[in-house]
Amino acid sequence: MVLTILIAFISLIGLVTLHEFGHFIVAKKFGVKVEEFGIGFPPRIIGKKIGETIYSINLLPLGAFVKMPGEIGEKSDDSRSFSNQEVWKRALIAFAGVLSFWIIAAVLFSIVFILGTAVSIDDEANGNLVNPAVQIAAISAGSPAEMAGLKPGDAIKEIIIDNQKFSIDKIKQIQEITNNNLGKELILNVERGKEIFETKITPRVLPPKGEGPMGVTLVRTAIKSYSWYQAPWQGILATINMTKAVIQGYLQAIKNKISGLPTGVDLMGPVGIFHLFTQVSKLGASYFLQFVGMVAIYIAIFNILPIPAVDGGKLLFLGIEAIRRKPIPPKIEEKITAAFFMALILLMVFVTIKDVVRLF
Repeated sequence: MVLTILIAFISLIGLVTLHEFGHFIVAKKFGVKVEEFGIGFPPRIIGKKIGETIYSINLLPLGAFVKMPGEIGEKSDDSRSFSNQEVWKRALIAFAGVLSFWIIAAVLFSIVFILGTAVSIDDEANGNLVNPAVQIAAISAGSPAEMAGLKPGDAIKEIIIDNQKFSIDKIKQIQEITNNNLGKELILNVERGKEIFETKITPRVLPPKGEGPMGVTLVRTAIKSYSWYQAPWQGILATINMTKAVIQGYLQAIKNKISGLPTGVDLMGPVGIFHLFTQVSKLGASYFLQFVGMVAIYIAIFNILPIPAVDGGKLLFLGIEAIRRKPIPPKIEEKITAAFFMALILLMVFVTIKDVVRLF
């Protein structure tokens, strides 16, 4: 358990550190002065100055930071300060942090494709399939599957009826068995990562519209891997496709909200995300790396939104500066950024409380 928590913690800190490294490396490339690159937030535990930059490890393990003079709109006489750079250079430095998340995702997905990962296959596919299985993709709230303790990612290996075992490797097998045994208690043999367990479930005779007897969405999968030279391209494609899917999901949630329908989106804070990290880490390296890549994409999309206090907000200010041909007054930028930062902090506190109540 301690090792699982440690892995989850290092992964989260690693994501943020690599994000800040994106800002750092592009700033250095453009000759911008970087006063400090720190992991964690002050007070400082240890620091070493190399050249003009202090590289530090700090007490509060809440992320990482890059300190550049003139970064938050303040005036600086140093010609190498952030504020004295051309707009396009500042925009690239800001965007580099966002881009780093997508690069991280592509690298992680590439590793996953080399190791081998579960991919969706047709129910009628045959041939040299490696570990074909039927996995749960989604579970309806209040359904028999939820009450049975099933979770997305679980693989149904066997169904036991009256001491008779039926091996499962196709979706239609589950559909036929449940439809022939509505209202009757079944025993499922389930694989969750390295854990195998049994649970009881009773398929509903009259399920709600749009839901099946068990209340699950099923997908047939098999393990597929790529060679080292094919995997990077597959990793890039997976990153692009995942990004599209996340954006489409958010747009659909907004559309549903406007229409008065359930959004299907649940906000999650650091506690909730950390809990997911610890859960997924139990499923094996491939699933864990895939999950970290997915989290990186979610953070990248949030980070590029035109919200002051994140990189997208900085890009928004720079865009306005490019149009006006003069920067927004530093005090105004600082006040707007501070207001949105406080709003994000309050939102994070609210979501964290919600996470704690839900988990504990």
